[in-house]
Amino acid sequence: MDRNTDMIDVPVYNRDGKEIETLRVDEDVLGGVIRYPLLKQAIVMYHANKHVGTAMTKGRGMVAGSGKKLFRQKGTGNARVGNSRTGKRVGGGMTFAKVARDFSKDMPKKQRRLARDSAILAKLRSGNVILIDDLKFDAPRTRDFASVLNNLKIERSCLVTVPVCDENLYKSIRNIPKVAIMPVAELNAGDICNRQKMLFTKDAFLALINREQE
Repeated sequence: MDRNTDMIDVPVYNRDGKEIETLRVDEDVLGGVIRYPLLKQAIVMYHANKHVGTAMTKGRGMVAGSGKKLFRQKGTGNARVGNSRTGKRVGGGMTFAKVARDFSKDMPKKQRRLARDSAILAKLRSGNVILIDDLKFDAPRTRDFASVLNNLKIERSCLVTVPVCDENLYKSIRNIPKVAIMPVAELNAGDICNRQKMLFTKDAFLALINREQE
């Protein structure tokens, strides 16, 4: 566990990519340490909860057919067989058939929050958190948002975090590969760690630091 506690200066940019101010963040607000075991547990949970366990095949008890032995055991010259539903015959049931499963996992709410804070702190320490003063759009414009990303030198995957979901912003983002938008209240360790960069609006970042959403 990393126990280095310090202040982090996070620059705030405008849409043109110019730095306009700096926010000073105390690491203690985000727990002060990166809890790697808890972070791994949270990531495993979020991946497991996306696993759809609906795969299913028919076993011997689910296929149509008689349970009677097809022919007698000896004297026919053929290999011995069971009934028509055996897994060795075409149209029979699968041997060790798949059944629907629930792969979901759970964590206490406090642990999920600690894991989220650890994920954000890790992004801050690595310089992968970017703040922007405003991201409001009068109408959906994918080209305009792509220009903002270019100005901020965000070239790979990114999680855009806003105070509340905005329809125009959502429609401007949805067609850009590897970029997702999420309200600050819904942030989780899985989505944070699944993308290289985090782009916060200034209001969203202050809401997270001041815990206005919890």
